[in-house]
Amino acid sequence: MNKVALNFSRIFVGVLFIFSGLIKANDTLGFGYKLEEYFDVFHISFFSPYATGIAMILCVLEIVLGALLLLGFWNRKVASGLLGIIIFFTFLTFVSAAFKVVTSCGCFGDAIPLTPWQSFSKDLLLLLLIVYLFIQRNAIVPLTQNAGIQKITMIAVVALSFIFAIYTYSYLPVIDFLPYKIGVSLPESMKIPEGAVPDEYQIMYQLKNKSTGETKEMSDKDYLKTEIWKDTNWQIVGDPVQKLIKKGYEPKIKDLIISDAAGTSYTKELLENPYYNLIIVAYNLNHTNEEAIGKLNALTLDATEQFNIRTVLLTSNSAQDAEAFSKRNKLLSEIFYADAVPLKSMVRANPGILLLRNGVVINKWSYQSAPSFEQLKTTYFDK
Repeated sequence: MNKVALNFSRIFVGVLFIFSGLIKANDTLGFGYKLEEYFDVFHISFFSPYATGIAMILCVLEIVLGALLLLGFWNRKVASGLLGIIIFFTFLTFVSAAFKVVTSCGCFGDAIPLTPWQSFSKDLLLLLLIVYLFIQRNAIVPLTQNAGIQKITMIAVVALSFIFAIYTYSYLPVIDFLPYKIGVSLPESMKIPEGAVPDEYQIMYQLKNKSTGETKEMSDKDYLKTEIWKDTNWQIVGDPVQKLIKKGYEPKIKDLIISDAAGTSYTKELLENPYYNLIIVAYNLNHTNEEAIGKLNALTLDATEQFNIRTVLLTSNSAQDAEAFSKRNKLLSEIFYADAVPLKSMVRANPGILLLRNGVVINKWSYQSAPSFEQLKTTYFDK
């Protein structure tokens, strides 16, 4: 019976760690963004510039520990490593859930979004299994006792994990779980279907009794139903608070608003362009690869002159910063503005490129895999 329990725990924990690591390694930049949120919450923002590197190391660590657990290599060290990691993550997810500081832990990236309490429950289950594995660590039998094979296997797993993480960082995720993936119609993803149930809110009042000093919270419906408003001893203090009591339909893309420097919205015009148009996404101009911008500038010139392709640059920087950046790099594309959150989701690169037509994402690239004008011409514009 103990052997069955041990093998089940090993397989369950090992597979889950490998899966979790691979999902996050598929989108190391996205995981890095999530780590930045945690760094801000715990007031250790000085780690933010290294978030992507830390994300990559954590992904590889998860994959390697999961694989070594399944193989049974270095049972004592692996069990200790797993226990340390799961204690850390259980604490992190508990803080997120209890204090509502990070709405999604990023445990499985954007593939399987979990609420903070779901994440904490998952980590709590893993903690119990890993504690059991730690207690039974001496009973874990390795697949082979050959020390050379063990070392070569570990080196191979580490190398392959890093290669995968670096590849996805450089050339975008292998599987795109974001709402701006290839083939998606952005206008359709932003629509709320007719008859869809909207969010349901309740107005909450804070009341105080002038005579007794007693305080209570009451909804607007109860306030009217109980007719407490007729009692002059009770008065509303502070401003009413709108409280979400039932989540309604939420479009896949809900936060994309594109505007010019004056604040005029161009969302509809840009996303519903019936012709090909190129969107260069540089959410943070302070950290944008300027050499890549130079190459995209040349691409913009050729596309505009030969096919009248509209090319715009989207950023979350201020208009003043964007103007200075444009002059310094002699930008030929128009500049528009949007919040950093949707821009980070559009393409996991800074800069990245989206090719749109009728609001549909035809293709997307990181700056490191950006196509040449001739490739775009042959594949798309000439057809």
